[in-house]
Amino acid sequence: MDATEDQAKRWNSTAGRAWVESQELLDRVFKPIEALLVDAVTSASPRAVLDVGCGTGGTTVAIARRLGDKTSCTGVDISEPMIEAARLRAAHDATPPTFIVADAQTYELEPARFDAICSRFGVMFFSDPVAAFANLRRAARDDGRLRFIAWRGPADNPFMTTAERAARPLLDLPERKPDAPGQFAFASDRRVHAILEGSGWIDIEIRPSDVACAMRASDLVAYVSRLGPVGTALQEADEATRTRVLEVVRPAFDSYVHEGEVRFTAACWMVTAVCRRH
Repeated sequence: MDATEDQAKRWNSTAGRAWVESQELLDRVFKPIEALLVDAVTSASPRAVLDVGCGTGGTTVAIARRLGDKTSCTGVDISEPMIEAARLRAAHDATPPTFIVADAQTYELEPARFDAICSRFGVMFFSDPVAAFANLRRAARDDGRLRFIAWRGPADNPFMTTAERAARPLLDLPERKPDAPGQFAFASDRRVHAILEGSGWIDIEIRPSDVACAMRASDLVAYVSRLGPVGTALQEADEATRTRVLEVVRPAFDSYVHEGEVRFTAACWMVTAVCRRH
């Protein structure tokens, strides 16, 4: 199975279902990051917006609501269950976005259609990122803007690897491979720059951004047991294993718990680039 097939299988089964089930929690946790992207995208009053790896559509819908009926918004994601959730989320809006189940790396988007292409944590999963961003560039208008937020590295985001560090003695967890499709594929800003430059984007800017995020302490077990490598493994585990792992993993987060909240810093890259056709 190649990397693209692996991602499609993952996001149309265990991982995709987990994100749908955790939609409300994830919306709350990543609201500050969503706000940064929505503000940046809408500040230029684009006429057509594409949200790549849109997941359950939170950012797409927020942009569409902010811009109103003068702008068309489209979300694309490889996960059918997540797109179904996105459509349900937007069903009662006056001008709902359009949502497409597709791999943005290869899907034939309308050429020169979008003056804003954006993503919140949705572009780190391409098997061939240069080809993917070249495909997105073909869909951008002249002077169209690319804006996305991606994770920096695991060393900058210890909260994101706490569960797997604690659970590794008890579970058979996959090793994270540098630059492989996944959460930390864009850890290196030099790699991100090379990918965008190689796919034809110009005026590339990559800035570090540290964003304070939080969830209720009462949501932590649900977060750990559904999401990330540990959550994926626990969905296949028997009840005794689940209980034993959570007994070990939950205390590993104690340093992040303050006054009934789990607080952590999301260490991200804020990336912008421009499409120029002349």
